[in-house]
Amino acid sequence: MKVLQGKGHCLCKAVTVTADSVKASVGACHCSMCRTWGGGPLLALECGSDVHFTGQDNIGRFASSDWAERGFCRRCGTHLFYHLREQDAYILPAGLLDLSAELMLDHEIFVDEQPPYYCFANDTRKMTGAEVFAAYAPPDQEKE
Repeated sequence: MKVLQGKGHCLCKAVTVTADSVKASVGACHCSMCRTWGGGPLLALECGSDVHFTGQDNIGRFASSDWAERGFCRRCGTHLFYHLREQDAYILPAGLLDLSAELMLDHEIFVDEQPPYYCFANDTRKMTGAEVFAAYAPPDQEKE
């Protein structure tokens, strides 16, 4: 899989981000939490732990589960990341980074929570919420 470097910033430019190991594969999360957070599915990039932010004082964090947190700019509200704390792995919104021409939507998660009012034309790998938790959640955690 192609790995890229990307840079970006929030709307007000109070926070900048640099990610050095971005997978070029865009995933869509249809879970109710992501849809509540952003008004639609989260289109996201796996970036690992090699992610650096400037403007740390402007980053708000919300613990959305026992193992993950969501970050946002305190000034303008831009969504900055979904962070798996134990693995120190960042998942960034695809539109945050300057890589759009090099990306491809190829997988979707929580397809069992996807509402019927939208769908994507791409042929993607699809996982239900149960399949996601079986594959990625720490063994002692349940869905929240």
